[in-house]
Amino acid sequence: MADRDNISTGTSGTGSSSAWTTEDQYWRSNWNTRPYATADRGYDYYRPGYQYGYESANRYRGREWNDVESDLRSGWDRYEHRGQSTWEHMKEAVRDAWNRVRH
Repeated sequence: MADRDNISTGTSGTGSSSAWTTEDQYWRSNWNTRPYATADRGYDYYRPGYQYGYESANRYRGREWNDVESDLRSGWDRYEHRGQSTWEHMKEAVRDAWNRVRH
């Protein structure tokens, strides 16, 4: 399997775990303002999606979401931090974090 599918180190493509810490703080403060966030799920439910989206956007620099979504979907099942969530439940959080990195 390609290394790009093994996103599980907790660091970004830049190698800085402190960068994720900054992102984590942002999402912890803003997750509940997102249209996909539901009242019955707290931040800890969405956190793996944000981290995966953040790491993936750094890993796939220069690529568009539509070009890599199928890779991300298959990689999600192997992502060690995913918990019990499915791709369909987490996709929008992943995309949200991806877009924040990209823009």
